[in-house]
Amino acid sequence: MAADDRLNDPQTVDELLARRLRDAHRRVRALALPQEEQARLARRLLAICDVAKRDIAHAAARLDAFIAYLDGTFDTPSRRNMPHGD
Repeated sequence: MAADDRLNDPQTVDELLARRLRDAHRRVRALALPQEEQARLARRLLAICDVAKRDIAHAAARLDAFIAYLDGTFDTPSRRNMPHGD
């Protein structure tokens, strides 16, 4: 693919983040999920892409959390584990 040519050997932080975002988008598209869930995940990725325009470090941290969520290793407790009132 011509679009992949620049991302085959990332040299900068920007290029590495671009490659990781591309791979995350491909991963979301390949998931066997209901369309609503897949759309929700795609919107989260688009939000991360938007943040990357202004703050690469913050976007990278959000992408790490997103990938951890996809892997099932996200360490933030769900709301049902939160005390009432929080």
